[in-house]
Amino acid sequence: MASSLLSSAKPYCSSANPTSTPRPHAPTLSSFRSAAPRFSRGLAAAAAANSSVSCRHRAIGRPVRASLAPRRPEYVPSRIDDPNYVRIFDTTLRDGEQSPGATMTSTEKLVVARQLARLGVDIIEAGFPASSPDDLDAVRSIAIDMGNTPVGEDGHVPVICGLSRCNKRDIDAAWEAVRHARLPRIHTFIATSEIHMQHKLRKTPEQVVAIAREMVAYARSLGCPDVEFSPEDAGRSNREFLYHILEEVIKAGATTLNIPDTVGYTLPYEFRKLIADIKANTPGIENAIISTHCQNDLGLATANTLAGARAGARQLEVTINGIGERAGNASLEEVVMAIKCRRELLGGMYTGINSQHITMSSKMVQEHSGLHVQPHKAIVGANAFAHESGIHQDGMLKHKGTYEIISPDDIGLTRANEFGIVLGKLSGRHAVRSKLVELGYEITDKEFQDFFKGYKEVAEKKKRVTDEDIEALLSDVIFQPKIFWSLADVQATCGTLGLSTATVKLIGLDGEKIACSVGTGPVDAAYKAVDEIIQIPTVLREYSMTSVTEGIDAIVTTRVVVTGDVSDSKHALTGHSFNRAFSGSGAAMDIVVSSVRAYLSALNKISSFVGAVKASSEIPEGKSIQTAE
Repeated sequence: MASSLLSSAKPYCSSANPTSTPRPHAPTLSSFRSAAPRFSRGLAAAAAANSSVSCRHRAIGRPVRASLAPRRPEYVPSRIDDPNYVRIFDTTLRDGEQSPGATMTSTEKLVVARQLARLGVDIIEAGFPASSPDDLDAVRSIAIDMGNTPVGEDGHVPVICGLSRCNKRDIDAAWEAVRHARLPRIHTFIATSEIHMQHKLRKTPEQVVAIAREMVAYARSLGCPDVEFSPEDAGRSNREFLYHILEEVIKAGATTLNIPDTVGYTLPYEFRKLIADIKANTPGIENAIISTHCQNDLGLATANTLAGARAGARQLEVTINGIGERAGNASLEEVVMAIKCRRELLGGMYTGINSQHITMSSKMVQEHSGLHVQPHKAIVGANAFAHESGIHQDGMLKHKGTYEIISPDDIGLTRANEFGIVLGKLSGRHAVRSKLVELGYEITDKEFQDFFKGYKEVAEKKKRVTDEDIEALLSDVIFQPKIFWSLADVQATCGTLGLSTATVKLIGLDGEKIACSVGTGPVDAAYKAVDEIIQIPTVLREYSMTSVTEGIDAIVTTRVVVTGDVSDSKHALTGHSFNRAFSGSGAAMDIVVSSVRAYLSALNKISSFVGAVKASSEIPEGKSIQTAE
């Protein structure tokens, strides 16, 4: 018995199809590197392997990788021809952006949407168009751009989805936003639990069914061939009522039925039974796809999502890094890698995700949303592939499969300095650009010029520029909003002998402006000087500072969250207006410079958002953007 158990153990996961013929992979260093992993694929890298996984032993020094997994089935809204294929529905740009401080500008959303398409997600829920004019424009831009642009070797074009409540105004806004895509979808929802119907909607179950049926039919009548319906708080809804309302919306034309655990209340075995019961007891269910949407209030979002898939759900709603309302959503990287690593135990399920874009996607969402993941976050945390324990290091030296069940290569990481490039003040443009490629960044010539200027300033003060320094400097170039104001100079004095003062020179669209101010400290004084110039009413909600590396000469990154007088947005679930929070980040060797850059980043986001809202309000009602069909 013991012998058979040992012989069947498969401790190491790699992107391999068990039925395929292996091919050699580029050799890796056989000795263990203790440095943290870094990116190995860039933003513009071609989609390399939408592959399934088997868990197996891997030879040290020359891992092998098999050929591609089954191709992604042709998209049909209400069915999937391969019963093992699972659609990945990413709602980072909608539910994820509802996290406090995670507001993104339209340009940032478009950049993230492009990365999600490279990642290979099947459906991008691009936003809640009825929430604000800016959100409608952002979703429309994504539909026009990524909704018509083939990506990767298979020419994949993602479905572009817009969220709406069950009313005509919301559905009209959603359709106006997504109709420009090759594969548009409207996602509409209404609460079905007794507590929601009684206290929030103040409607009877019969009224809720009538509204759901009418609004799904209305969405189809607009010409939308793909309509998703969600019974909000399905996890706490009466089971028989749930079967009834799902049957009615299927008759009305719903192609996907999303079952949300809205408050993260159910346990995995409960959620699995819920999906199984819906599949067994809902008339007409064979004409629709069952989907899951699990919140993480009890830390069970990923487990519930996998349980739902095991019970027959074939669409899984997730977000990058698990961001979202309250405790967040099921994490895309956790769900996808669990399916890849344990495919055999999950009935052969697979996805169309190119997992080698996971790390870059995670990094991009962190920078644009301002929500950084904890070091021990599964798959994408800084410590996910770091080994400090002596016992673990000994095992890794002998065989990486002893303590790593996933290869860093499979998510787009490589261990630092495998290519041997170490940068300093004498490094030239070619060496620096080669290092960026090694780390997985492909940037424009203009972005490189801006980055190289900052790099030289740091290199003159530090003997060695680390990978962490490079990434911190890059965040000031490629992960920043549209620039309305940039920092030219700042000078601050502080101490115990007098008031802290700061002088700030900013470069705006109409030239340079200078202001001086005093404050309780150098950062406070500098922020007040910035406020005198820009004059945007804001409240600083969060301020944090982190050293990128150890040592007195380390680069520091600053993150701020501010709220401004921007209250035109409506919450997707409550419908109430709220003031958006905007995050900003900055990096420098000087803490005051870093702090001012972070503050300007947040103010630039506000300026961009307000400008988009103003531009949208000037478009005559009923007028839409014309695109080439």
